[in-house]
Amino acid sequence: MILLRKIIKQLIHIRSASRLSFRINELARFSDGSAIAQMNNTSVLVTSVSKAKTLSSAQQSFLPLTVDYREKAAAAGRIPTNHLRRELGLTDHEILTGRMIDRSIRPLFLNGYVYDTQVTCNILSADGMTEPDVLAINAASASIATSDIPWNGPIAAVRIGSIDGQFIVNPNRQQIQKSDLNLVVSVNSKGHLVMIDASANRLSDEKFFSALQYSVECCLPIIEQIKNLSSKTKRTNIELQKLDNSLIEKLTTLSYDRLFKIFTDSTLDKIARDTAIILVRQQVLNEIISSKEEITPINLTETFGYVVKRIFRNLIFERSHRCDGRLYDQLRPINCKINLYEPLHGSALFQRGQTQVLCTVAFDALDSQYRHNEFALRTGIKRKPFILHYEFPPYATNEIGRTYGRADRRELGHGALAEKGVEPIVPNELPFMIRLTSEVLESNGSSSMASVCAASLALMDAGIKIQEPVAGVAIGLVSKCTDDGSITDYRILTDILGIEDYMGDTDFKVAGTRNSITALQADIKNLEGLPLNIVQEALRAARDARCKIIDIMNKAIKEPSIIKKQNTPELETLTIPSHKRGRFLGIGSMNLKKILAQTGVTISPIDEITYSIFAPNKDALTEAKQIIDKLLEEMKEPELEFGGIYTGKIVEIRSNGVLIQLYPTMSPVLLPNSQLDRRKVDHPSALGLNVGDDLQVKYFGRDPVSGTMRLSRKILLSTGGIGPVRNMISTEKDEKRPGIWDTRSSVNENNSVDNKKK
Repeated sequence: MILLRKIIKQLIHIRSASRLSFRINELARFSDGSAIAQMNNTSVLVTSVSKAKTLSSAQQSFLPLTVDYREKAAAAGRIPTNHLRRELGLTDHEILTGRMIDRSIRPLFLNGYVYDTQVTCNILSADGMTEPDVLAINAASASIATSDIPWNGPIAAVRIGSIDGQFIVNPNRQQIQKSDLNLVVSVNSKGHLVMIDASANRLSDEKFFSALQYSVECCLPIIEQIKNLSSKTKRTNIELQKLDNSLIEKLTTLSYDRLFKIFTDSTLDKIARDTAIILVRQQVLNEIISSKEEITPINLTETFGYVVKRIFRNLIFERSHRCDGRLYDQLRPINCKINLYEPLHGSALFQRGQTQVLCTVAFDALDSQYRHNEFALRTGIKRKPFILHYEFPPYATNEIGRTYGRADRRELGHGALAEKGVEPIVPNELPFMIRLTSEVLESNGSSSMASVCAASLALMDAGIKIQEPVAGVAIGLVSKCTDDGSITDYRILTDILGIEDYMGDTDFKVAGTRNSITALQADIKNLEGLPLNIVQEALRAARDARCKIIDIMNKAIKEPSIIKKQNTPELETLTIPSHKRGRFLGIGSMNLKKILAQTGVTISPIDEITYSIFAPNKDALTEAKQIIDKLLEEMKEPELEFGGIYTGKIVEIRSNGVLIQLYPTMSPVLLPNSQLDRRKVDHPSALGLNVGDDLQVKYFGRDPVSGTMRLSRKILLSTGGIGPVRNMISTEKDEKRPGIWDTRSSVNENNSVDNKKK
């Protein structure tokens, strides 16, 4: 049985791998590496270009890697809808996908490779069902692996979905919409996880880990396929930047005692610790420079950074606690506050150590929900009744820079992660739009996960009936590795500081409820990948931390608030008869626009006669109702009895009939030629009718479609008295049926019916 399961798994892997095909160096052959990945009818071209051949030595101490991902309308046979009819700036989806590709390939570049490198992903064709982002990751891997750029690849990526408890490899667009899991994983040739990006509908930790295991098995055949393509690639010798061992020892000797004192002083906060390290660096560099040794400033700064990182990491292994005095699995002090400002619909302040996030809730009508047009590669205009915006001003880290404007790549990435972490607990059917604004006021690690916690508190403060509270935490890792990248020892750190994020090997962000995961994102820094056993331990640490955080959050607010705030939005429905709809709306819905401008109340149609009224508060609703009552009062008409006979005055003669006004407060009603007389009438003048004449008419209700009154003079002129009239009169039930009022009927037809009955 075990053997049979293995064979079935292998068949599944082969089938999934066979759907993904590669073509190397077919297009864009001037680039260092070019690869086309195709699945079904979706194809992605990825090129890789490096400046390593044109530079004798690197001029920077980091890897300037740029990943550009573009989705063009032409790939789907469409034309952009903007005024220029061409692709303009990058969309949020393109930026987030580019970040995901960057996080997949960056950890595998060799140490010392610091040359400008650009990876460009271009969608050649899109079938609307296959998502091109995973294809772009695999094509990027094949492009770099078949180039001469030094890289420890290849990698492979898959998307895993879960429908009815069954995992699906690379689900199509329709399957993703039904899936409880959207997991994108990048894996290296050792089966280690390089990148994880996931959102889940409250999936259990065990189920999530099973999905990670399954994704690794699905990636291995793709890696073998890329290896076969790159086996004949000739590598050129590229000069890699190396650190001077003698300089490392000298800097370690000069700075160890001072850095040891800084990293073991738990009273120092972020600013004090950073200031002390900068002071030590300046002192040590001055001592080295005064010795008149021939050392470039770049090598000196880079080497000192390496020394600081090595001392910091070694102290974590040598001591049982971290630089701020916490144990490995200990959380920072947490403080929660809600309902900070009365005018807000909901607000919360979440403080964890020196990370402080203010989250506010704003409600609006569904008509104002965010619409983003992705028809080029997907379908139509998508609407989002729930959004979370993340803001990271420079003062949060004691810096100066851009404060307002379009969110940068980091803000978009952190905001998208926090939104994925909170969205599963928000009710599916919302009567209004919800916008969360998460502003980071202080930052010392894990501000995106603090945004998840603050958002959960703010939603409950606003009275939203969330499924259950959600919290987020960042798990770090510090490891010791051999020359081949194998991990020999490691420490897992819960709720990492900013310095632990920078000096560590990974930032493992997990958001979820007590017993489930809603979002996860893993960034690998100094490792080629994470083994599954370490990932499993990190998931356990995150679950324990989430439970502790939720317990603390429950002390501030445990359940959604049931106390209605004074400024809570009001939502009501209004029914307008179809015959009054025109005057109620006004020309071009001018009346609704005036109400919105004067009161801030949004009125939206639900169906032909029903409208939804959204008011930002009760006072605005009252004011809007007064305006609406005034509009309807001006149109108020006497109630007419079905079958009643009324006398009206002719106010206008037309070719198709006469306009009759039954009451001064009523609008004139058209009495068509067919209902003027028993005989056929081509024009009212044939009957000698003039403006101002009085006519007796009979009322037969309103037309169920147009809402216009149905009047007849012909019925009253019928011979035979009331008999024919009775045949024409319908009940209230019949009045609602379309077609009961037939203007082509005549008295003669009714008489013939009566004669047959007799």
